Amino acid sequence: MSDVVGILIAPIIIFMIFVAPIWLIMHYRSKKQVGQGLNENEIVELHELARKAEILGERVKTLESILDVEAPDWRNKNA
Repeated sequence: MSDVVGILIAPIIIFMIFVAPIWLIMHYRSKKQVGQGLNENEIVELHELARKAEILGERVKTLESILDVEAPDWRNKNA
């Protein structure tokens, strides 16, 4: 039992000295960046993506309505 504890102590110490502090710094740095919000370019890109998503949604609705007329049982074939 003491051999297992001895084997585990070295990796735990290395983790606590090197990995954990870097992990915490990176975590809180990313949280700070998220809290700052989006910059102007990101806001423009977000609006453009939202516009494209709306256009694609309309295209899907159009295609579904065409398929409903052309092949009424198309929804049941994929289920």
